[in-house]
Amino acid sequence: MTELLILTIDQGTTSSRALVVDGKGRNRGAGQHPFPQFFPQPGWVEHDPATIWESTLAAIADAIRAASITSRDLAAIGITNQRETVVAWDRQTGEPLANAIVWQDRRTAPLCDEFRAAGREARIAATTGLTLDPYFSATKLAWMAHNRPAYAEAAGAGRLAVGTVDSWLVWKLTGGRKHVTDLTNASRTMLFDINRTRWDVDLCGLFSVPESALAEVLPSRAPFGTTSYGVLGAEIPILAIAGDQQSALFGQACSGPGQAKNTYGTGCFLLAEAGRAPTRSTTRLLTSLGAASELGAPAFVREGSVFVAGSLVQWLRDELRLFGRSGEIEALAASVPDSGGVTIVPAFTGLGAPYWDADARGAILGLTRGTTPAHIARAALEAIALSSAELVEAMNADLPVPIRELRVDGGAAANNLLMQMQADLSGVPVLRPTETETTALGAAYLAGLEVGIWASPEEVASLWRLDRRFEPRIAASERAAKLTEWREAVSRVLTPI
Repeated sequence: MTELLILTIDQGTTSSRALVVDGKGRNRGAGQHPFPQFFPQPGWVEHDPATIWESTLAAIADAIRAASITSRDLAAIGITNQRETVVAWDRQTGEPLANAIVWQDRRTAPLCDEFRAAGREARIAATTGLTLDPYFSATKLAWMAHNRPAYAEAAGAGRLAVGTVDSWLVWKLTGGRKHVTDLTNASRTMLFDINRTRWDVDLCGLFSVPESALAEVLPSRAPFGTTSYGVLGAEIPILAIAGDQQSALFGQACSGPGQAKNTYGTGCFLLAEAGRAPTRSTTRLLTSLGAASELGAPAFVREGSVFVAGSLVQWLRDELRLFGRSGEIEALAASVPDSGGVTIVPAFTGLGAPYWDADARGAILGLTRGTTPAHIARAALEAIALSSAELVEAMNADLPVPIRELRVDGGAAANNLLMQMQADLSGVPVLRPTETETTALGAAYLAGLEVGIWASPEEVASLWRLDRRFEPRIAASERAAKLTEWREAVSRVLTPI
């Protein structure tokens, strides 16, 4: 074939996906394979690294088959991945040393409390742009060091390799030849100095992570390695890596003041660019690195994280059995005019921004004998929208230019009722593109820029197309009242100080 095609690997929290993308940004073929999550104890979430790899290979095979091509027809690979989840493996055998600890996992909350009591929080925030929370990779690795003998043994023998999921996939794709990561993923580990763009020796020591076990950090657009012929049947350059949320920001072409994107996946993640100079958030948002083409000139992004969004819908589907398919929640919720006084605070794994309460737990408030499944379904959608609306408000107070439009993506972005709620409760227009696979597209665009399919980020931005625009329909006073009610409900589940 003469057409240049990109393979994007989109490794997520509940499934691994792959897309073949052409020069017009079109999805030519896709594959998706779910894999199990393990919950050994309350608040613990784990993945089997071998299953992540197997599901990724299966998704790649399906995408290539759906596109009616062979692996030899691919010009490059881009990778995007769930962030903060950590994998530890043996450099000699290539075998995982333990299950991966997932970003949602809260087992290290007591360790965070210890570090906070010891006065470590300010230094960590100034260096990494992150708050001291179990969400990030560092405390997960510290837990492994003290609770997984195979990890400690490999570290002592100099055989330990650790990394986020992108590093694990590149290691496997290259046949163990490359141990690399990119700026966006490194900046979510709580081990990386975002000001100097390098691993921080003191933090590595604090969290019991040998610096020799960490990956080489490259820009998001870079030669990360070449696939082993024995893995994909071709030697294909891996030219882009970006954590899922930064990849979505790039795929949504949100580069101007007043633009932000919100991804509706397992959780919700609101991101906006924050310039070329690091600044501290005044509203408990995070500062991370965006997808950059060089180490020396990183772009900073501001981020707000909601830990539970799509997983709330899954819970209503799988545990409460309110409906058979996730997509059915829209019609059920639309069958009632309001939630009937029901409010859901879905703090299944604590609360993220702006609360950062690892010990908070979920609640359904306002139940009466007249509450129906429809009321609970509507309250669930409102919870997702209200959580994100709080982040919009925080972002507006934190950045010099307030958000003027919110571009949305992810599975739940297809829910028209939720998108209208989001516009109403955040007070800004919500723009849904024709292609909501922007997380995968972002990595494809980054790889395509590197291989020469597109000449510039501006050309990539021109590929973005609007599907539907949702305008706010409620008065500011009603919006403020809704947010006040929401905060009162959240206050009921916060850990007493």
